[in-house]
Amino acid sequence: MPAATDTHAPQPPLTPTPDHPDASPRRPSWRASLLLAAADIKLAHSVFALPFAVLGLFLARPATHPPQHTALQLFLVVLCMITARSWAMLFNRIADARFDAANPRTARRAVASGALPLGRAVALALTCAGAFMLPAGAFWALDANPWPLALSLPVLAWLAAYSLAKRFTWLCHALLGSALAISPLAAAIAVEPAALASTPALWAIAGMVLLWVAGFDILYALQDTAFDRAAGLRSIPADLGTRAAVWISRAWHALAAASLAGACVLEPRFGPLFWSASALAAALLVAEHVVLVRRGLAGLPVAFFTLNGVFSCLLGAAGVLDLLAV
Repeated sequence: MPAATDTHAPQPPLTPTPDHPDASPRRPSWRASLLLAAADIKLAHSVFALPFAVLGLFLARPATHPPQHTALQLFLVVLCMITARSWAMLFNRIADARFDAANPRTARRAVASGALPLGRAVALALTCAGAFMLPAGAFWALDANPWPLALSLPVLAWLAAYSLAKRFTWLCHALLGSALAISPLAAAIAVEPAALASTPALWAIAGMVLLWVAGFDILYALQDTAFDRAAGLRSIPADLGTRAAVWISRAWHALAAASLAGACVLEPRFGPLFWSASALAAALLVAEHVVLVRRGLAGLPVAFFTLNGVFSCLLGAAGVLDLLAV
């Protein structure tokens, strides 16, 4: 997912100027490169998908698993989520470096500005991909489950696809949504592959995540409408206009709320806590659109980060607590 603001993005490297003829680019150390990358891709934004991966794990977890075993599986899922997102975000920065450099909003991003050399960014991205495959493979050793490792390369490819989608289709928002929506399904496969057939609520939650993320990504894309049109990039705001984009976002969020209600109905282990959290989450979606109506693009930081972060953490925590109470 793209970052919403770049006010704390790294400064570009020193380059020769007429006033400073001796200035030359400084190649950062590997430690500095890692810190630059971490700041640029904003690891804290893992909060959007991680709670749903944890929820998927507990939905799929066999009742016979001892707590220690579940804790180890949870640790591996968290590692997979962080490394997979880091791969996807670094790939995005590499693939879009040319566009980011031309866009005033994103020109200060680490790769686009030159603060993080392209070669270092590629090395870090490949390291994250490898780091994702290690805990995925650990499920084979832990549970004789080869599926996480077998699916690791297709998952990495799918996560990277969003960065290229804007070149071809305005449905790129839905592709981003699907990248996050696989998190509860992937966690379920890692814990108990048969749960995909026996736990239909997993699919309802995945559908909700897809529609929720795609809906707010449409709103986020509003700030780049003019640039996307000039650069030949595709998005719903750029292709269909601002008014249509806002209404499509509202419709997708309404469907997300309906899918969430479906998850409540389909999963008998969900009790009053998750039902209440779902109602509050639907209210947060409404609040997100109210903020944007009242404040316009100035309301994006609140709508994009604060409300959506509360949305995911609220649902993930309520769902897990209900499942543990059974």
